[in-house]
Amino acid sequence: MKKFSLTLIAASMLVMGSATIQAQTKFSVLGDSYSTFEGYVSPEWNFIWYSTETPEKFGNDVNSVEQTWWKLLDNTEEYQLDKNNSWSGSTVSLTGYRGEDYSDRAFITRMQDLGNPDVILIFGGTNDAWAGVPIGEYQYWGWDNKDLYSFRPAMAYMLENLKKLYPNVRIVNILNSELKDSINESVITICDHYGVENIVLTDVKKERSHPNQEGMISIFNQVKAHLDSKK
Repeated sequence: MKKFSLTLIAASMLVMGSATIQAQTKFSVLGDSYSTFEGYVSPEWNFIWYSTETPEKFGNDVNSVEQTWWKLLDNTEEYQLDKNNSWSGSTVSLTGYRGEDYSDRAFITRMQDLGNPDVILIFGGTNDAWAGVPIGEYQYWGWDNKDLYSFRPAMAYMLENLKKLYPNVRIVNILNSELKDSINESVITICDHYGVENIVLTDVKKERSHPNQEGMISIFNQVKAHLDSKK
């Protein structure tokens, strides 16, 4: 009888363990410098901002991947990172800094390479704001290549195509704090048009315009709270 009971307990523990693994939600990140760390982006040639040398190079106190908002999320029991396709300095649109062509790194170029997640977290728009990318008009269909050099058409094009590329995936946008009104209003309006969840970040502490350790924790807390609230 005792042996039978131990067998049942062992079997129950095995089932519980399997359930825990199966219950994990896989997430992928489509991001910019805020979501990079050296050696932890894919593809590996994407430009990074954060590394173990960040304090010395940039005066920001994030020096471990464990301190990043997305790794904090990955380290929870509920969520598991599938792919982090983030590129430092990248814009949503095809226009980059100094009016350069960012077709090689734009969000709308990289959005096809996000693995096989349950949730896609988009964290962009910051460089579009900083680079002074043309804002453009709201446009929800009929894009041609020249339209995608402006922010609003590119943002809409990205969400439209993410929904088609990943039809059964939850898509969540993250809007950085302290961006200019035209970017904020555009993101909120376009996300609303497509029914895409949008997390509007607040109280993110930064050094050199990038989240520091405290800021990363704040982003993690806000993202996780939103994800948990809408399961």
